[in-house]
Amino acid sequence: MKTLVGRLPRWVFTGLAAALVVGAAVAAAQTFVESTQVVAVEVPVQVTRDGEPVRGLTAADFEVYDGKNKVDLTGFEVVDLATLSGDAVATAELPASARRHFLVLFDMRFSDTKAIAQARRAAQDMVAVLHPTDLVAVGTYSGLRGPQLVLGFTSDRTQIAVALETLGAPELLDNKAPDPLRLALVENNDTPPPPGTEEGGMKSAAREIAADILRTISRMTEEARTVELSVAVRDLSRSMADFARIMGGVQGRKYVVWLSEGFDPAVLQGGTAVGEVNDGRQSTPLDGSTDRRYGGTQTLNAVERMLEELRRADCAVQAVDVAGLRGQGDLGGRKVAGQDVLLNFAKGTGGELYEKTNDLGGAMQQMLRRTGVTYVLSFQPEDVGRPDTFHHLRVEVKNQPRGTRVVHRPGWYAPRPYTARHPIEKTMSAASQLLSGEEGGPIRTALLAAPFRGAPEENGRAYVPVLLEIDGRSLLAGASGGTIPAEIYVYALDKGGAVHGYVAQTIGLDVAKVGAGLQQSGLKFFGHLDLAPGEYRLRTLVRNGVTGATTVRSLPLTVPTFAEAGPVLLPPFFPEPTGKWLIVREAQRAGQKEAPYPFLLGEEPYVPASEPVLVPGQEARLALVVYNLGAGAVRVRARVLGADGKEVSGGRFKLLEHQAGTPGRLLASYDPPRLPPGQYQLQVTLTDGSGASRISSTAFVIGV
Repeated sequence: MKTLVGRLPRWVFTGLAAALVVGAAVAAAQTFVESTQVVAVEVPVQVTRDGEPVRGLTAADFEVYDGKNKVDLTGFEVVDLATLSGDAVATAELPASARRHFLVLFDMRFSDTKAIAQARRAAQDMVAVLHPTDLVAVGTYSGLRGPQLVLGFTSDRTQIAVALETLGAPELLDNKAPDPLRLALVENNDTPPPPGTEEGGMKSAAREIAADILRTISRMTEEARTVELSVAVRDLSRSMADFARIMGGVQGRKYVVWLSEGFDPAVLQGGTAVGEVNDGRQSTPLDGSTDRRYGGTQTLNAVERMLEELRRADCAVQAVDVAGLRGQGDLGGRKVAGQDVLLNFAKGTGGELYEKTNDLGGAMQQMLRRTGVTYVLSFQPEDVGRPDTFHHLRVEVKNQPRGTRVVHRPGWYAPRPYTARHPIEKTMSAASQLLSGEEGGPIRTALLAAPFRGAPEENGRAYVPVLLEIDGRSLLAGASGGTIPAEIYVYALDKGGAVHGYVAQTIGLDVAKVGAGLQQSGLKFFGHLDLAPGEYRLRTLVRNGVTGATTVRSLPLTVPTFAEAGPVLLPPFFPEPTGKWLIVREAQRAGQKEAPYPFLLGEEPYVPASEPVLVPGQEARLALVVYNLGAGAVRVRARVLGADGKEVSGGRFKLLEHQAGTPGRLLASYDPPRLPPGQYQLQVTLTDGSGASRISSTAFVIGV
């Protein structure tokens, strides 16, 4: 790993140290103005008949009621997983609301070590049969810490496998800079071997550590079991109810795969408490209450509130009896008492109970098939109401025969102010937006990334500088005074959604010191990625940490094999005048090496524009970087493409200078044709002395 900046111009960081708080939590007082927000409600709907999805429905077949009022649909989309195969799966950019979300939740409080070990294998089998577009998160529940999110919702099967094997234990993860969005536990440097092999799974030493961790968890769990069962169940109910409210902020249908042994249902149904019947004795608590010894209304009501919050969050519990996974011969003669509780959790949220099966993936096939078609209905409510107001929904399908079942979210909450949301909710929301196929937002951004050949010790991995421009006026909108945290995330994903690298940083902006400069231009962030040859999509997310305003952008990136024959031409770079932006580089991680600054003309460094603004009649300089340039004369020509992809005539391109070396660098000038304001593509074709040609392009804007 390397840091991006080696020889930046001295003016880049002058005067910024006192105005920026980089990578630190921002605790300064902040004020902001709430803006009027247009709320769009998305309702994923699944329609089944005889256990099979109903296909071929249109928007005209649905009626949606927000409370008692029928609403007009403003959007309609159909996602049929059976039609997504091959490249369609790899390139599908599905909205988050149309994707299935599986939270694999390990219940450490009511399960012993052997059961957890079996549960991990069952979860791995289940993940193997999921659709490639399905998102999986991994979490744990313990009586000491409550629910903990190990891995956020992701389609990256490598990260999921690591999360299931380690359960988030830091001793098993070689990750010096944890991903703040919890999408990457390890780096996908190359295609990993299949899980379960010695190379693809954990090494034997790591398995021993994992076993020790599970034994430690078991001891802690046994100690926690000394807590009265009714108290433990109420703690579970309160914790999971709070967690359900957080899950409600994740768009789409959620399936909580609850891997647990459950607990004695007597605590809910009434009767003698667990642990008081083994020796035939009963005792009365010192305070004279019977609610603790018998299933009292307090515990039952807490469980009901938990189930109601799960339903409202559109979470169906798929309960897995992990005691039954081991078979009756492994139970040591004890009675499996928790099945009734797990069945109640599942049926109370529209899920199912899986028991006495060592093939969880096979057992869930019917549920997976039944949920394979999703209709996403959208509307804009007239009355949002106060924050956290719950609005009931009803969806009807017209002209369907008896036996047709319609499953949809029961309602929606009026949005809470961003500052009132739980930190995990903010994290999960950002991760969901980053991985969805949707783009846009109120903060204007532009992204430039280009692969430079890495050092020999990088084993073919390219050094990819990332330059993200953030418009200052839109970044600061709605905020006034104090310190504004600008959250920046850049992730490199392959076609399957695997994370191959990321840059994540929060920059505290002291508005009193840098606000005027930001209003004039904005913030420019320097980061970098180390990527193996291949096709990627860079996804960037920029968020104002006070108002919650968020923008997501996407950029395709091809990392070439630099050893290939023929020239490798990088995108054209337009140097910018100095002092235009407030420039901040990525924070250096421990162990990173400095790399030479890649943007040079001769010995002079420059900062390229992420989105150049050209003015017809004003000549602009541009730089070309090329590897493997053959001997002889170099020819370069340029043309402009409009938004429709058609060539636009005019413009003058002139090659000014050719600097030999590795890489070769060329300086040129370009005067664009007289075009209406808008966005265009400059396409450059380079031909070396051997006749080999390469084409590269970059977007630019015609200014006034």
